[in-house]
Amino acid sequence: MNPLQAIGRVVLKFLETTGRLITFMSLSLSHAVRPPFYPRIIFRQMIDIGYYSLPVVGLTAVFAGMVLALQSYTGFSRFSAEGAIANVVVLSITRELGPVLAGLMVAGRIGASLAAEIGTMRVTEQIDALTTLSTNPMKYLVAPRLIAGVAMFPLLVIVADVIGVFGGYLVAVYKLGFNPANYLQNTWDFLTAEDVNSGLVKAAVFGFIVTLMGCYHGYNSKGGAQGVGRATTNAVVSACILILCSDYILTEMFFAK
Repeated sequence: MNPLQAIGRVVLKFLETTGRLITFMSLSLSHAVRPPFYPRIIFRQMIDIGYYSLPVVGLTAVFAGMVLALQSYTGFSRFSAEGAIANVVVLSITRELGPVLAGLMVAGRIGASLAAEIGTMRVTEQIDALTTLSTNPMKYLVAPRLIAGVAMFPLLVIVADVIGVFGGYLVAVYKLGFNPANYLQNTWDFLTAEDVNSGLVKAAVFGFIVTLMGCYHGYNSKGGAQGVGRATTNAVVSACILILCSDYILTEMFFAK
């Protein structure tokens, strides 16, 4: 095959996928903000996304905070700047590690689950049955999951922030010998509302990305069980890549001078 033809095919495939994703996102948003809503489904999805994700998010956050405190001490001790550990831990957790790690962890759990659930409904023609029964699948399946994801991710990140800072406190106080009162005072003095708010905005965006990718790949899956497997993998990979890309863009928006 001519190399130019191969490049053209790749470009056309990319443009086709991008256009399909933008169309799906527009339809999802329009259904998410317009009634009727399905509060029972939204509540069930909020429990699944928020409550059942707490263990994995909490474990990730506490160890991230502990490692961050330990690594910061190792580096700062070379410059006799150990006192800045509390500042670095709270800044890193609230601005970056809390939302990003929570987003990646929940993408692996929820993104895969959504793609598998909706993909199975697609290949077993349950989505076609919904349409036959005059139920809009975008309204019934996609919109409640998007609403639940955007609502619950910020709450998960607040929990991750608290647990991550607590992990840094444990290492600083009980392993490195910091004074507990001084450590907490430094943490509180250095924390600003902008740090927390930027993390919460990131969390809402990541929640939208994770649920959108899970629904999109599941909704467009085909080819039986193998197709559902591919949809699950694609949902997690695309969500993780988009989380990291959007994290950079949002950081530029909030903190670039």
